Amino acid sequence: MGHAGTDSSDSADGADGKRDGDPGLFGPDSVTWQLHGDPMMWIAGIRALYLQALHPRAVRGVIQNSDFRQDAWGRLRRIANFVGTISYGTTEAAEKAGARVRRVHTHIKATDPATGERYGVDEPDLLLWVHCAEVDSYLHVLRRSGLPLTDAQADRYIDEHREGARLVGLDPARVPADRAELAAYFDRVRPELAGGPESQEVDDFLRDPPVHPLLVPARVLWRRVSALAYDSLPEYAHELYGRAAPAPQRVTRRFVVTGRLLRAVPGWLRRRIPPGHIRGAMARLGRDTRPGPRQLRRQAAKLREQAAILDGPGRAQTGDGGDGGRWRKRV
Repeated sequence: MGHAGTDSSDSADGADGKRDGDPGLFGPDSVTWQLHGDPMMWIAGIRALYLQALHPRAVRGVIQNSDFRQDAWGRLRRIANFVGTISYGTTEAAEKAGARVRRVHTHIKATDPATGERYGVDEPDLLLWVHCAEVDSYLHVLRRSGLPLTDAQADRYIDEHREGARLVGLDPARVPADRAELAAYFDRVRPELAGGPESQEVDDFLRDPPVHPLLVPARVLWRRVSALAYDSLPEYAHELYGRAAPAPQRVTRRFVVTGRLLRAVPGWLRRRIPPGHIRGAMARLGRDTRPGPRQLRRQAAKLREQAAILDGPGRAQTGDGGDGGRWRKRV
């Protein structure tokens, strides 16, 4: 993902400085720091768009105000840039990015064609839907593709992103703080979702966006990526879009293979893709702050040690799924 204004020189990867710079909103010790540098985040972002489009009031704000049909790639870059900025940028850069989003949202209105009601896209319920669809998609795709992320880390990630919710204008107290609360939220909002004409328009676009003739090969790649993102949606989403859900095991295998291929690309090469938000963060904080699966495993080990100290020997536990109702002992 991207971060505006942090495309540092190649020497950033060789920085040996200590963590004496501004760590930003999350910092190198957060789960967010480790996850958002993963290449599968692009697929996760597309899944989030599919999921978000199933909320009629939310998707109208996009259809009635956005230029996504003419500037698809620009819109995706702007979304990626915002996520990268709040993940790896300085505290000041993250706060400014959030202020820009809030300022833009205050001027955007949508109209319900059935009732004629005019409403703002900055309604808390709509902002919460967009936030939860993003967090759920990021976690789902990264875990399903094989990233070593424990349940405790997943809960910590969701809790961390209440800070991101604050940036776009939400009260963090209203935002789910763990997997159980996130699952309960989706159960609660499920009756409000629908597969109307606006969501179908987003579906058609994501499946086959218009591109310049010279970029036809990119369109072929996009279709594969978009299909994989769509296939990972929950069963109710497939029903609302009107297409049969594929076999879950087959989808998981494709995710694992795709994750292995993308993560096989050397990190130093991926970090050279503009705008270089991770390289900028490493320039501030030192080379040892680069994100990756190895750091996730180390972080998980520390969390297990902390849980063992709190719970006593052999009693550290973790949630068995996202419903919060079943538990298993950690082995």
